Amino acid sequence: MRGAKSAKWVALAAVVALAATACGGSDSDSGSNDMNKGTADPNGILTAQLGEPQNPLQPANAKESQGSRVLRAIFAGLVDYEPGTGKLVYVNAESVTPNKDSSVWTVKLKPGWKFHNGEAVTAKSYVDSWNWSANVENNQTNSSWFQDIKGYSDVHPDKGKPKADKMSGLKVVNDNEFKIELNGPVSYFAYKLGYDVWAPLPSGFFKDPKGFGEKPVGNGPYKFVSWDHKKMIKVRKYADYQGPNKAKNGGIDFKNYTTADAAYSDLRSNNLDWIEQVPTTALTNYKTDLGKRAIDEEYSAVQAIVPAFYTKQFKDIDPKVIQGLSMAIDRNTITKTVLHGSRTPADSYVARGVLGYKAGALKEQVTYDPAKAKALIKEGGGVPGNKISIQYNADQDHKPWVDAVCNSIRKATGVDCTGDSKPDFQADLNARDKHQVKSMYRGGWVLDYPVNSNFMRDLYGSKAAGNTSGYANKEFDALADKADKAATLDETVKLYQQAEQVLAKDMPAIPLWFYKVNSGQSSKILGKIPYGQDGDPIFTDVQVKKK
Repeated sequence: MRGAKSAKWVALAAVVALAATACGGSDSDSGSNDMNKGTADPNGILTAQLGEPQNPLQPANAKESQGSRVLRAIFAGLVDYEPGTGKLVYVNAESVTPNKDSSVWTVKLKPGWKFHNGEAVTAKSYVDSWNWSANVENNQTNSSWFQDIKGYSDVHPDKGKPKADKMSGLKVVNDNEFKIELNGPVSYFAYKLGYDVWAPLPSGFFKDPKGFGEKPVGNGPYKFVSWDHKKMIKVRKYADYQGPNKAKNGGIDFKNYTTADAAYSDLRSNNLDWIEQVPTTALTNYKTDLGKRAIDEEYSAVQAIVPAFYTKQFKDIDPKVIQGLSMAIDRNTITKTVLHGSRTPADSYVARGVLGYKAGALKEQVTYDPAKAKALIKEGGGVPGNKISIQYNADQDHKPWVDAVCNSIRKATGVDCTGDSKPDFQADLNARDKHQVKSMYRGGWVLDYPVNSNFMRDLYGSKAAGNTSGYANKEFDALADKADKAATLDETVKLYQQAEQVLAKDMPAIPLWFYKVNSGQSSKILGKIPYGQDGDPIFTDVQVKKK
């Protein structure tokens, strides 16, 4: 879903290369003060847009960007990724070392770390957190991230109650060291450890997990203050934080907005310091409106529309039908007109800037061809009911492009298509998780770690947490398993490129375009907001001007 992020990993640095800082905007200043003038206030509070998190704030319970954004502020994990290179950076870990075949990993912690309540962060804090999060009875949305660890099936069986409450592959050596034995080699396992799900938990969590989710206690650069549901979440700088990413501001007020237009209006009037995305209605003018405060840069994410394969409509669908629907979408025209050049047509299931992205991995499947689209749909037996709908969240500005996609499909094939809006992202995700999607849904995936496996296994694996469509393919699962057990990262990446061709035939989703950050900042911010490869601001590096 999301991420920002040993000599073994150096080869990746040359491949993963998106800009580390924001760029774009016009030379005019739109009436604001010079962005580089002023003095930084180390205690200044940053205000940022945020939707309501889907679930309680527990590290393994957020596979969406809103909850994840808060969790990354509150918690610090073992590793992170260097913006612009993807190189691993140790945070709470002193080292993460594999054995010869990468089937056993030894983690050594930096001593002296504390949770925000003063409790020591130890090896047990991680092991207990992972065992609890993996347990099927605790119903954590990202529990499948632990499936590589030996003993996962004992705590998370496919059916029935757990046989154990601990994974046999986790062993505490001492307060600052533990071992992770996997079911088999995973060459890129250290990369996975940068995701939120792997955060440690204090002992108090296990006494009241539900209450903790409302008032979390982390070990990160910011400590939790309050959560006024669907209004605001407040976090403040933790003065005793020992990580490399100490906050250069006093904290963040995450403000909830029901529409993108409302957030943009507050940004323009300097009542908000950062927005997630400029609304479609403002894309033609936002650089003029904001001047140097405008942001325009690509990051590693893909937008798609996804069939709900558990529905009667798509349960036994011939892939030719989905290929036909894909070829009925005029991506070039939609990205240039409706989206005003703010997106780039996708040619892969994997985002650009990720190790293993292969330009043109998808060719004719994403090429606009109305005649062939119509023929493929007919060959595949047609769309049941000759009508589809695309579910999306209305608190972000998706309606214009959903309408454009529907118009393109309707015009090219005669298949009727309509949008199916949900009031907010939380409602959209809940409908997906409960298998209540009527036809198709908008799927947007942002990297969790910069390796192509994250855009395939973690989305299309039959047991992956990110797989909410019901798609399953034994050939793909087998190739992904083989890729994970490869001896080197290079071999892993190549095998996943083969697995992508299985997806190209099956079409478990219809990739539309690669994302860009089309955003803005207030004149209260000193300099440009720096961004990670996941498209989120590096909040700890944002400086607020003194008043």
